[in-house]
Amino acid sequence: MAEGDLGLLQEWLAQPHVARWWHHETSAEAVARDFGPTLRGEEPSEDLLVMLDGTPVALVQRCRFADYPDYYTEMAAQTDLPATAVTLDYLIGDPARVGQGLGPRIITAVVTATWTDYPDAVAVVIAIHATNRASWRALEKAGFRRTGTADLAPDNPVDDRIHYVYRIDRPVGEISDTPTPVAPRTR
Repeated sequence: MAEGDLGLLQEWLAQPHVARWWHHETSAEAVARDFGPTLRGEEPSEDLLVMLDGTPVALVQRCRFADYPDYYTEMAAQTDLPATAVTLDYLIGDPARVGQGLGPRIITAVVTATWTDYPDAVAVVIAIHATNRASWRALEKAGFRRTGTADLAPDNPVDDRIHYVYRIDRPVGEISDTPTPVAPRTR
């Protein structure tokens, strides 16, 4: 994402299907306040704008749990959380794009990129509110498995604290910190 995308993000956050789960202020000032630091590199997370055929369709936030020690401590007390785990949050902005299978495709693509972008990450772990069925179903379709529940403050104050925890581990044989020897080529 870039600063010029904040207006689009503001529109997406105001959409009822997004507002239900993100529960974010949608004024230009609030969006700039909350997303600007990441865009300027002042926050250790990433805001990724997802494009489909040249059109922006979704936002994915990605970060290491370790970069947010309070959140890491809270989650690690309730689930098996590797020190190098990464987490994601996501939304599909256009309501016309919801229910078309984009969620699992986007999640799969970002997880695949995560194994390259974060070579020491051994897992992606995501906490989803237990009543957000569409989101946890998208995770399941993308290969995540439910590993438990967590008692976490909800994004929307109308919700209770019950979240499902989903996890996907780095595939065996993926990038590691140990170089793999390459046999010399013969002709």
